[in-house]
Amino acid sequence: MDSMSDRDVWKFIEAEDLWIYDKLILAKRLGHICGPAGVAPPYPGEYVIKPCVNFRMMGKGAYIDTLSRDNYESVPDGYFWVEKFTGRHLSFDYCWGDLVLAVEGFKDDPKRLDRFSRWQKVNDKFTLPSVLQDVAKKYNWLNVEVIGNKVIEVHLRYNDDFRNHNGHTIIPIWKDEFYESAAGDRLGFIVKSNGT
Repeated sequence: MDSMSDRDVWKFIEAEDLWIYDKLILAKRLGHICGPAGVAPPYPGEYVIKPCVNFRMMGKGAYIDTLSRDNYESVPDGYFWVEKFTGRHLSFDYCWGDLVLAVEGFKDDPKRLDRFSRWQKVNDKFTLPSVLQDVAKKYNWLNVEVIGNKVIEVHLRYNDDFRNHNGHTIIPIWKDEFYESAAGDRLGFIVKSNGT
């Protein structure tokens, strides 16, 4: 089944695969340094704080904070902390386990984890971690987002932003940068082809 929305996935995802949408369980299975609200991090530092599960928009509610044994209780219930990765933010689409699309996300504000200034097609390859390989072959679509080669989230859908055009780059248009609209937070995209 083709799906453009994570909410659509709920209709067909098998119960034993729901862990991929729980970002805390995903992070733990991938070996990332992480923990739920109420658990102190092993050492002080900057961590990404985000909801364990979010089917609306996966980056929504995520932020960076400095945590230590003195203030870890500031992480809200239903959220978790995970080590902060550095490097390029890439998104990969797999169709029945085969890589079909790779794009890189760019940000104007590195602290704004839910908003990108543009996405651009790239030729990068990414080998799925072993924990995701069976899931990738079980479903039609798998989208994996990575930062610095570390998986940060997984979706059982394709990247819809590059689905209905042949453009090389997309630039989101956000309503708070222009004017209020009932159309939602992101009004749409400017689509660019190679060289333009």
